[in-house]
This record gives sequence, structure tokens and C-alpha cells, in this order.
Amino acid sequence: MPRAALYTFGVLKSPLADPGPLTRAFQDSGEPVYGAVGRHPGYLGRAEPVSGDGNPFDADWGAWGEFAVPAWYDKGRTADTVALAATLSLWTDPRSAFEAVYTGAHREALSRRADWFERTGRPGHVCWWVAKDAIPGWRDGVAGLEHLDAHGPAPHAFTFHHPFTPEGAPAGREATGQTKGPGA
Repeated sequence: MPRAALYTFGVLKSPLADPGPLTRAFQDSGEPVYGAVGRHPGYLGRAEPVSGDGNPFDADWGAWGEFAVPAWYDKGRTADTVALAATLSLWTDPRSAFEAVYTGAHREALSRRADWFERTGRPGHVCWWVAKDAIPGWRDGVAGLEHLDAHGPAPHAFTFHHPFTPEGAPAGREATGQTKGPGA
């Protein structure tokens, strides 16, 4: 059975090295959020550096491949200037990922996204299906996000709000546990 990959990307208002209180609050939220997400049903794993100094561009990501970002990211790439947050994770299905993102600690962190992230007008996440034994790569996520930005949802690059089945058919929002109607 195929599995769902999820790539998230956001441009931060300040570099991660900024000692200011908003940047510190963002960084302090990481451990509780990752802990809660990692215990969520359907979670299979996420890209974590095998080695590195905290700069994602210089880290060894192991089986997840070389770190990559969308072409529209125009901020720094050094330890002092990196101003982004990106995740790459693997799930049993998009519904599990959706539920983890929009509940609990991650939901609380999302309520503060305006404090931390620039409004780029670009998509912040993309999902796609991978073979049962495959590990998605950073470049796969970037390619999907850029496709989504340029062309909209497709079977190989979709969102929680416009999911597709592993066979490539539109799945409807119910596939991610969303209800129809206002606020959905």
C-alpha cells in the first residue's frame, strides 16, 4: 500500500539565529510539536539530520537526500542567515497527517504563524503518494510544492484541501477528515 509524503515550507520573518523573543518562541515550540506529531497515529517518520551544525543546507539528511528549498526562497543559506522552516515526513495516509497538523500542539503553533512567518502567497505544504518502501526526498517535496504553486493540485502534488487517491483520482476533502460546509 502506498504511503503519503508531506513537505511543509515557510519563510520566517527573522533568521533562526535571531535572539529575539519571537524567534525564541518559535524554536521553543519545536520539541513539543515534533513530540506530539511523532506520537500521532499514522506517523511513520520525518527527515532529521544525521549530522550537521543546525544549518539545514549543510546537514547530512541520510536517506531523505540533499536539503532543498523552493526557488522563491531568497533569504540566507548560512547558519546566521537561514530564515525558513521546512519539514519532510511520511504518513500512512493524508488523513493522519491532516489530523496531526490541525490538532494538539501543532494546531496551537499554527495559531501563531502570523508572528513567525511571512505571507508569501505561496503554498505552505504539499502531499504526494510514495511506494510502500520508498523514502521521499527533499527535492521531491520542492518539485511538488513548485508544481502546486504554478499549476494547482495534481495526483503527484496535492493539498489537504484537494487530495487525490493513490490511483490519481480526486478524493474529496472527506479523505483528510474534513467536513463539508462553512469552516471546512
